[in-house]
Amino acid sequence: MTVRMQGTIDSELHRRAREHAARQGISFAEYVRRLVAEDLEETQPREDITAIFDLGRSGRSDISSDVDRFVGEAVEAEHRRSVG
Repeated sequence: MTVRMQGTIDSELHRRAREHAARQGISFAEYVRRLVAEDLEETQPREDITAIFDLGRSGRSDISSDVDRFVGEAVEAEHRRSVG
């Protein structure tokens, strides 16, 4: 069931909102409906992010701890190839 509503809005804001809706290829009414729906959307409770820590732990070395060294070595090797 839908309900017809009426309200007032500043003319400049109305113009800008109509243009924005047109750029999205939707009517002004649809634009307003989407804004209201988005504003009222209930946020889902977030899971405990710590649950993903250590999922990929293999027991081997962590490449990310040496990333600066690896990048430096790669840049140096590329430089040597281009100069030498």
